[in-house]
Order: sequence, then structure tokens, then C-alpha cells
Amino acid sequence: MAALSSAQSCRIYSSLPSSSSSSSSSLNSLQRIAVSSPATKRFLPAKVSLQSQPVSHRNVVRMQQDGAVATTVTAVGNDTPFNKLKEGLLSVTSSEESKEAAGVDDDNGNESTVSITVVGASGDLAKRKIFPALFALYYEDCLPKHFTVYGYARSKITDAELRNMVSKTLTCRIDKRENCGKKMDQFLKRCFYHSGQYDSQQNFVDLDKKLKEHEAGRVSNRLFYLSIPPNIFIDAVRCASMSASSGNGWTRVIVEKPFGRDSESSAALTKALKQYLEEEQIFRIDHYLGKELVENLSVLRFSNLIFEPLWSRQYIRNVQLIFSEDFGTEGRGGYFDNYGIIRDIMQNHLLQILALFAMETPVSLDAEDIRNEKVKVLRSMRPLQLENVAVGQYKSHTKGGVTYPAYTDDKTVPKDSLTPTFAAAALFIDNARWDDVPFLMKAGKALHNKKAEIRVQFRHVPGNLYNRNFGIDLDRATNELVIRVQPDEAIYLKINNKVPGLGMRLGRSNLNLHYAARYSKEIPDAYERLLLDAIEGERRLFIRSDELDAAWALFTPLLKELEEKKIIPEYYPYGSRGPVGAHYLAARYNVRWGDVGVEQ
Repeated sequence: MAALSSAQSCRIYSSLPSSSSSSSSSLNSLQRIAVSSPATKRFLPAKVSLQSQPVSHRNVVRMQQDGAVATTVTAVGNDTPFNKLKEGLLSVTSSEESKEAAGVDDDNGNESTVSITVVGASGDLAKRKIFPALFALYYEDCLPKHFTVYGYARSKITDAELRNMVSKTLTCRIDKRENCGKKMDQFLKRCFYHSGQYDSQQNFVDLDKKLKEHEAGRVSNRLFYLSIPPNIFIDAVRCASMSASSGNGWTRVIVEKPFGRDSESSAALTKALKQYLEEEQIFRIDHYLGKELVENLSVLRFSNLIFEPLWSRQYIRNVQLIFSEDFGTEGRGGYFDNYGIIRDIMQNHLLQILALFAMETPVSLDAEDIRNEKVKVLRSMRPLQLENVAVGQYKSHTKGGVTYPAYTDDKTVPKDSLTPTFAAAALFIDNARWDDVPFLMKAGKALHNKKAEIRVQFRHVPGNLYNRNFGIDLDRATNELVIRVQPDEAIYLKINNKVPGLGMRLGRSNLNLHYAARYSKEIPDAYERLLLDAIEGERRLFIRSDELDAAWALFTPLLKELEEKKIIPEYYPYGSRGPVGAHYLAARYNVRWGDVGVEQ
């Protein structure tokens, strides 16, 4: 396995069948047929490469000529022992042997290619995140041997201008800088541009012709990333569906948030998308689910015996999900004012983390098993009440001779806007594991620092012999598990211990897993993980439609009440810790925010 070490970030293990369900789902993703679907659902691939083979199949990992790991389909007889299959999965061959085993012919008849089209390629998200993430995957040899990246937008630019724009945003992994320039050149040669309107079928017909030229007769798999405003999602999907879907492979669409503004608009968006797509083709992306520490959440819980017995109301007093940014809307006020901090952060990022944290043990690591458990958590939660919420909006503040603007100083924001830039909420899960445990969320802009973390505060020790050593502040004696999602990723557990010396003096220490100190490898960006998942058809970290419905059901009544009653937010200074109302909310449930103590 040593020869695979350079490509371990491509998650070779994901090709190993963890259960019969995951194996069948992988096979089904290759065998989807459009026969019984409506004519408009042209995204469904035809059953081409497998339909004439009566034997069962498994995904086999092979090394391509350029060192990339690719998954090929190998026929396995029904009487083949599992140990032979396992040997095939783990074997490493030379590039020529891999080519022969994969059935690669000079006429490209059995090869496949992936065409990745970034719709909205001239936008900020595409330049800052999507193109750099695709290059990082290529740099780590995680993309298929044959792939093409196409930028699609209304701007009239050339291939060379796109490459020049993209090149300014690319960076290489710290541990492989020696071939950085060469890799960049190779990647940019695979990047092309097509100008067109998002609602023009003819423009997508022209895109389809260009894609086919690069696919060169291979089995074509197509991924469309909709990096565009939600009001034009449907137009783009309709045109791509009718004019640029794959004829013999899979086609998938990544949809960026926001997924509507409330239950009604979200349901309407989903219904419209499903006129042209099946649910399994829609990849609703929440980049927070791709972050390393969020990925590690289930590993921490389900593979460590010391934590699983403690993960319940018997031992946990409260759970805090904290998100803060040390900057304001920075010119994005026009977009932000239409959504606010609750829709922008709490209803998606923080609620998704909460569901992963609180879910029951899934049957397997199969995507549907995990998402089923998340949906159960969301459906067990009480709809949010106004009394359990505090909202705020940042105001102008002068510090160190520098004046920081108020939210309404943004020229794109109405002067009388009541949109919250800060919110805190207490949520409850009405099930046997979490009954009456407050899950406290808070999220805000223009605060004193930038961070995202999960804080688990455990209950006080019953009859603690050392209470007197802590005085009246029992919270100082409480164990706390902190999972810092960003920045400076870490997991640490606060414990009580005796300070060395002749007297009995107690102190607090951290059992600390600091990622930068423990691991020399650079942590991949969340978009890298999620883009690779979409290419591989792994849906575990993407949001299912019923999951989205359950999430909106929790927040929609609250959002409507805030807007109908025109609730005035509490104003807090730019760069402060936020409104005082958040502390009153926590105190109502006998909780102190964990990020406000002397020791962070």
C-alpha cells in the first residue's frame, strides 16, 4: 500500500463496499435509466456499459498513468470468494497493467471522462473557491485521468482570459511545491470558457458541442456547479437538461445555498428542480459539512468508547454551537439584507452540525443511513419560539482611532433595515436521548473575533468533594469538550487537576489535539472534499430534500413572526461580543456561553 500514499487524500476506502446497501447504491448510481422518466428528465444516464453483463460488479481501485486513482468496473462472477475481491481492491499494478485491467482501448470506446462546468464562472465564489478546489484535487491526483473544466457565464471573455483569471487564485499544497508551476500549467490547459445566457437553450446546445469535442467519444459524465443566484437556478437547469446533459453517462448538479427563504419558497424550488432532475442528481452543498472537524465529529463519537456513553442528557448539561465573524457585510449588504443571519448561517450551517452531533448511530456509513438519522433529529425538534431567540444588529463604533461602519451605513442596505446581523437561539430535541438539554446557537457578524466551534458542557459532579476549592463558581469545575471548527482547528477537553505543590490547589488543564501541531499535512478546503464527493457520487455530506423541509419547518414560523411584528434588533458596537440579550437568553437556562470565560 505504500505506493498509494501520495493519493490517500482521494479516499481510496470509499470504493470498498461497507455493506450490501452501499454496494448496491454504488451499482445503482451507474445503472440509472431514463426509460420510465418524463421526457424532460434528460439528466438520467442511459444504461450503457453494464446492461449486457449478467454478472455482478464491484468498484475496483486502479492507478492511472499519471498516478491518479480511478474507479473502474470489473466483472466478478457470482462464485468469486470475497477474499479474492478484496485482493483486487487493494492491489497496485503498474500503469500498463492498470490500463489493460481497466479495458482501456486506443479508440476510447471503454474510457470515461468527467466534464465539470462551473455555471457563473466569473463570480466571486467560482474564483475564490471552486477553481482553486478543482486545482487542489488535480494537484493531489484525485481527479479522473480524463477531465475538462468549463467556465460558463455571460461575460464575453476568451479561454486565455479565463485561464489568466483562474491562475491568480491557484495555490499548491505546502508539501509538494516543487512541481507547482508544471501542475498549474497542466491544469489550466484543461480549462475552457463558453459565454452564454443562463436561460438560453441554444447557448447550452453550443456548450454541449464543445463538451463532446473534448469527450472524444468516451463515456461522458457531466457535473454542473450552479454558482449563480437562486432566482436563475431553474432556467439554468432547464436549459442544461434539455440541451447539455450526458447521453451515456451520469449528469449531476451542485446547487449552492440559499435553498429558498422559507418552507414555501424552498418547496417550490425543490418542485421546480425535480421537473428536470431526480433527487439523486441534486447535490445541495453546505460547505460547512465538508470541514475537517465536522467530518471528524462522527468519528470522535462513534469510534471512541469513552465518548459514546456520555453522549446523552444524563451527562451533558448543554451544547453550544458558536459562529462569529470579525467583519461586517463588506459590500454584500444587498444580498445579506434579503436573508439575514438566521437564514444565512443558523438554518443551514449550524443546524446541520447540530443534526450530526445529536443523531443516533446510523446502520452504516452509507449516505442514506446517515441522512435518515439526521432527518429524525430535525423532526424531533421543537419549532423555534420568539421567546427563545435574541437578535441584534451592529452599529458604528470607534476604536483605536478607527471608525467602523454600522450595518445600515452600507450603501446597498436600506437605512431603516431591521435585518439581524446577530442571533442567538435555544433549541430542544424532544427524544429520549436529549430531552430538556438546551442546544444554544449564536451567530453574528462584526464581532470581536472569527471562529466556529462546538462546546459540550458536561454536568457538575454530584457531591463533588472539591467544590469548596472552586468557590461559588461551579462552572469552573465543569468538564467541557471543545471542537474548534475554524480557525486553528483543534479538539480539547477541559479537566480539573491538582496544581503541583504541598497545598491542595486545583486548576484546569486541556487535553489538547491541536491539528497544526499533530499533523504536518495541510488540511484540505471544504470545497475540495465536497467536489470530490459529487464526482464520486458520494451523497453523505449533501442535503436531501426531506432534510431541507424539516430544517425550514423549524425556522419558518420564527422568521415570519420577526418580519410581521417588525422586531427591532438590539444594537451592539462593531467589534464587540454581541448584544447583551444573548447572555440573558443563556442565563434563562442556567448556561454561560463558553467563549466568554477568562480561558478560551
